[in-house]
Amino acid sequence: MKKIVYGSTAGLKNTQIKRIENLYALKSPPEFIITPEIATQLVEISHEIRRQIGLMVDRNGRIICVIAGDPQKIVIPVISDYVAGPGRLKGLRCIHTHLSEEALTRDDLTDLALLRLDYISAICIRPDGNPGNVYSAHVLPDETKDPYQVLPKISILELEIDCQAQIHALELELSQKSALHRPETGQENAFLINATTTNPKEAYASFEELKELCKTSRIRVIGAAIQRRQQIDAKFVVGKGKLSSLVIKAIQNHATLLVFDRELTPSQIRSITDFVEMKVIDRTQLILDIFAKQAKSRDGKFQVELAQMEYLLPRLITRNTAMSRLTGGIGGRGPGETKLEINRRRVRDRITRLKKEILKIRKQRTQQKSRRKRKDLPVISIVGYTNAGKSTLLNTLTQSNIIAANRLFATLDPSSRRLRFPRDTEVIITDTVGFIQNLPKELMEAFHATLEELSEADIILHVIDVSNPRYEQQKKSVEKILTELDLDKIPTLYVFNKLDQVDLETFDNRWLLNQGVMISATQKQTLIPLVEKLESMVHI
Repeated sequence: MKKIVYGSTAGLKNTQIKRIENLYALKSPPEFIITPEIATQLVEISHEIRRQIGLMVDRNGRIICVIAGDPQKIVIPVISDYVAGPGRLKGLRCIHTHLSEEALTRDDLTDLALLRLDYISAICIRPDGNPGNVYSAHVLPDETKDPYQVLPKISILELEIDCQAQIHALELELSQKSALHRPETGQENAFLINATTTNPKEAYASFEELKELCKTSRIRVIGAAIQRRQQIDAKFVVGKGKLSSLVIKAIQNHATLLVFDRELTPSQIRSITDFVEMKVIDRTQLILDIFAKQAKSRDGKFQVELAQMEYLLPRLITRNTAMSRLTGGIGGRGPGETKLEINRRRVRDRITRLKKEILKIRKQRTQQKSRRKRKDLPVISIVGYTNAGKSTLLNTLTQSNIIAANRLFATLDPSSRRLRFPRDTEVIITDTVGFIQNLPKELMEAFHATLEELSEADIILHVIDVSNPRYEQQKKSVEKILTELDLDKIPTLYVFNKLDQVDLETFDNRWLLNQGVMISATQKQTLIPLVEKLESMVHI
């Protein structure tokens, strides 16, 4: 079986390529970094072709990867059979040449820290073509210092050291530290990344919301970084160098997941997941995962799966490590463990079937609406930002027991209840899915059947959580979505909720509060003015 030479062999003679391929046949004792004989062969070939040559050696001393670089560097390929899990190293060491007397470069040390290599060594080549000094480094388990330690230079005759014992000792210390930060079963430790070209205040507000999304999805946030940029990097969002330092910081803090506070393009997902060996998801995937967890009804599950499939379709070209989180959800939720090998035709077929099922649901709802119209019952729809208190308000108004929880998207499937006013007027009052800033377009499209319920409303109750510091921004986000759905012409009543958590004397926008009704959805007596206002609007 022919062994692959990774990197570029363009411009090399067949005899030179053959010599490089023959390096696969060599083996080093496991306890040695590498033998002087192999090091000498490596130097001879590298000096002849005037390019760096690299070897990836496993803990049994087998050469499992040979890399042909350029005069300045080698590029370590993705080796999926060797993964550095929490508290563990990759199980591979990298030995490569430098064409001159040069210590380990920044790229070398970044590769060591990012890939969690057992060891990295650079064998320098003297002008006469003989081996020079050898520079080595290994990772450090102490997250308060540099993530690596550079060792004193040695000669190739000193490579026969017991590096295996040192690797095991390092890994033991790493695993002990990792155990202290190990997440619960089904949980992830996340490092959040945001790049912004706009007002940093908006970025911080979005970040706080991302943290709440993580909390809802049982993801523990262990670190975060915001970078202000002139423009977003087309491949790595924050730039390759910055991403390197952030990922190393994330690894040091025992993160198992990177979460980007934006929707990543297919090319960004591919570039980032080829560059780092961690799980990577974006804001859209996180929201889709939450919806997958919260969907209980048949139509809710169909709509979530449709949104996931439509998000997945343009990203099928990316690496499996990028998509494994989406297709099975962060904790194994969603439309099943769909493999990356699934082709576009099968995904499109599934999308077509889901759309047909959702169309049936839409027809059923149309029939329900026609029956409701025959009874001539006014419809009041409750809208608002997620976690504003919509379900709690519906429960208190109608003495219902709809799920109401202090988390984002606790309500996914719409709920309708009858409400009788004091003058014996009956109305239908409906709770809808919560809105959020930058709601993924796939969800907007998939939940059209749910959101179109709003178009039948006679009155829209816009619930605003005034205890939230970002209430004005949340109000604007909801109004923007209502405008996009062409619902801004329906009479709207602002309901300012969680009054009990606000000091009205110091509240910064009393004028706004006068534009609606102030309530505390958990306290029935505060709803009397709201009921009176609604009744008067219904009888207009």
